[in-house]
Amino acid sequence: MKSSKILRQKLLRQPVFSVADAKKILPSASWEYVHLLLHNLRQKGEIFRISRGIYSFREEMAVVGFAYSPFYYGLQQALSIHALWEQEANPVVITPRKVRGGIRKFEGNNYVVRRISRKMFFGYEMVKYSGFWVPVSDVEKTFLDMAYYRQHIGKGLEKEFAKKIDKKKLKKYLKAAPERVREKIPKIAKL
Repeated sequence: MKSSKILRQKLLRQPVFSVADAKKILPSASWEYVHLLLHNLRQKGEIFRISRGIYSFREEMAVVGFAYSPFYYGLQQALSIHALWEQEANPVVITPRKVRGGIRKFEGNNYVVRRISRKMFFGYEMVKYSGFWVPVSDVEKTFLDMAYYRQHIGKGLEKEFAKKIDKKKLKKYLKAAPERVREKIPKIAKL
């Protein structure tokens, strides 16, 4: 059986895979052959590169976060997923990994990577989005992250948060937040 068929059979169900994953599936192949195979599959448009050494058989933006596991989608992306606003947003991947933050591209579309401290890596839930189960910050954590990353929260958005926030859960989350966030949130959330 051809190597590309073996890879497709084994990795098609995974949102992303690495060069090392491909090497494990093809143990008798050399590293050079695996790299060449992935290069050729990418040239044919059968796989898509997300970041260095990370690929996907899917062209959907919903898979980009998996390249930075552990992660969750947050900020404006979470606002869209939780229907707190109607604007489309670029995916915002939040991860505690030591990666360079900023705007990245996947198949011509932008997405944003942001780092967060391990202490603040909590408050997300699995949500079905674009055919995948993806981790997304819950409403309270999205609100907290907006203050953590110094994002503007307008009056309209404040009202939407006020309708959906569980104040008890938010108070619990505030205990793990830095002092500057603990000072800002009660004023906005009227705790």
